[in-house]
Amino acid sequence: MTDLFGTASSTPASPDSYDASSIEVLEGLEPVRRRPGMYIGGTDERALHHLAAEVIDNAMDEAVAGHADLIQVTLETNNFLTVRDNGVGFPAHILKRAFEPYVTTKVKGTGLGLAVVKKIADEHGARIDISNRVFDGAVQGAQVSLSFAVAT
Repeated sequence: MTDLFGTASSTPASPDSYDASSIEVLEGLEPVRRRPGMYIGGTDERALHHLAAEVIDNAMDEAVAGHADLIQVTLETNNFLTVRDNGVGFPAHILKRAFEPYVTTKVKGTGLGLAVVKKIADEHGARIDISNRVFDGAVQGAQVSLSFAVAT
């Protein structure tokens, strides 16, 4: 028999053998490390488009919250994607930690989106950069760039 996670079992677990000691509690980023596909829809190279979707979704959240009225998505022929918005950008202390789990600027955010994006990007040789857009010394939005390596 094969369970939902693809591991083979020669004998099914009996209901009597399942109790609280059978449950493993994962904390921090460990659940994402073990099963990142649950959070972003997959981890193979065909699922890299989910990274772009997550970044675009973050910019859309900024617009829906009334903080931005412009989102610019640029996809270049050299596998380079840039997403910019004209929202409030990231506070400096958040920007430094943007890829850490549970770091968020959203009231109802989990802080897992960019952490998962970074992990999957790293696994596939993609580069992700995040910065504030600064004009005349003032933050005027955020910019996230993804650069995907070309398989040869």
